Amino acid sequence: MNKLSRRRFFEKSLFLLPLPAIFSFTNKPISLEDTPIPPLSGESDKERIVALLKDKAPLIWTFTGDSITHGAKHTHGYRSYPEVFEERIRWELGRVRDVIINTGISGNTTETILQDFDWRIKQFKPNVVSLMIGTNDCFNEKVSIEAYEENLNLLVEKFRGLGAIPILHTPNLIIKELDTSRASLDKYVAVIRKVALEENIILVDNYGHWLETAEKAEGINVNKEWLNDPLHPDGEGHSEIARLMFKELSIFDPEAPTCGGSYYEGEH
Repeated sequence: MNKLSRRRFFEKSLFLLPLPAIFSFTNKPISLEDTPIPPLSGESDKERIVALLKDKAPLIWTFTGDSITHGAKHTHGYRSYPEVFEERIRWELGRVRDVIINTGISGNTTETILQDFDWRIKQFKPNVVSLMIGTNDCFNEKVSIEAYEENLNLLVEKFRGLGAIPILHTPNLIIKELDTSRASLDKYVAVIRKVALEENIILVDNYGHWLETAEKAEGINVNKEWLNDPLHPDGEGHSEIARLMFKELSIFDPEAPTCGGSYYEGEH
């Protein structure tokens, strides 16, 4: 298949459409800038990322979300998961010219990200956008489940409209008994999984991984070892989020320090 840009592919496809499909009933032309560009068929997002990582051209990775992505306070000075990701990409994989940008803000919801989209995401012209959001949306269902799904779909559409590959995360497990205001988080997690499945989006299912580890893994107390409070991961929790992301993107290496391997500092 010829390697057309996504925009050129879309522009060429317009010539194959009947006139009513190109112009609205008010005779106003559809703007190519305002119309989401569909991804080319035959190649999954994961395959596209694998191909991009094999190429030498530098990439821009944008992470956004709430306090978990922000990495505020609860890491005790250890790296947040976007920072662990940066270490894996820029040092261990040698992609030193890649740029990793974190625009997560504590307290944010899907609504606040949409309102601030141009500043938080669009201006960086990212190749990949990683989104973890929902822990605040579900706070007393401040953002209704219906609005949350609509917002999530709109964000994905806007990511793709920039030509970026979206990655969705489910939030980490929380201790609901200690924060009953977020008791409905699992319903929002279900929406993330639904959108990822329907839109063929890469999904990093932290919630599922943490829940399975809590229920089945011997010798690991998820609440004590991966959380700093009922909601927020500590340094080890952030490392777990990063490692699961590495696995989903096929860049996990058990020998690498960011993936759990040893840090050898040499004799000193």
